[in-house]
Amino acid sequence: MNTATARYAGQLRTEATHVASGNVIQTDAPTDNHGRGEAFSPTDLVSTALGSCMMTIMGIVADRHQLNLVDSTFAVVKHMSTEAPRRIVQIDVTFTLPAALLPTDRALLERAAYTCPVTLSLHPDIRQNVVFNYEA
Repeated sequence: MNTATARYAGQLRTEATHVASGNVIQTDAPTDNHGRGEAFSPTDLVSTALGSCMMTIMGIVADRHQLNLVDSTFAVVKHMSTEAPRRIVQIDVTFTLPAALLPTDRALLERAAYTCPVTLSLHPDIRQNVVFNYEA
């Protein structure tokens, strides 16, 4: 069964549908590559998928250990190559997690984050710079 189907909508945009849920994601080429930047670019989705995957894996571990990560956040910065071929060269992910987490729980969650399938699937040439901040 397909995971997703997609169609080219013209003007450097696609519309992808998640088969199981019917949710739709639109993409647009970024402004620095002939697009209007009015939606996630495909490389934005890759970068965001890294943070989402890491947070999801931490959520699974948090649930298993009765830790509350609700309202935790992450921010992503994608760095593209300046020379051809155009590609992602680095992804920065900064997590903000609850300050109340004990040092042992922090270590558990941080180790778990690095086991996410996206982390393990990205080419090793793509630098993954991950920061964990603990705030109230």
